[in-house]
Amino acid sequence: MDVIAYREYCLSLGDDVEERFPFVKFKNGDTVLVFYVNGHMFSFFDIEEYSVISLKCPPEIIDELKAEHDCIGNPINESSRHWIGIDPTSADDQLLRDLTRQSYEIVRSKYSKKK
Repeated sequence: MDVIAYREYCLSLGDDVEERFPFVKFKNGDTVLVFYVNGHMFSFFDIEEYSVISLKCPPEIIDELKAEHDCIGNPINESSRHWIGIDPTSADDQLLRDLTRQSYEIVRSKYSKKK
């Protein structure tokens, strides 16, 4: 899945999804696109390199995912206990969509706005 299709997919997950470039003040951070739900990150990647997308993931399945899929490894600048990194250039599109939706749902449910 290319960067444009992935961006569109992230934005399609819900009306509560926001995209930002929050790291512009950091060296090499101005090209890191982050997707948020309820003010918290669920996906981010460098739009110029586009070699690793970092996603939130249930800790109990991380090792299994890494063992089953060569495209899954460690995230960029996040804890590998709660995040995974996935290579969008070699990952199956459906796997990438499924893991992105899972990440969105984890963050959305954890930080849902109480009424």
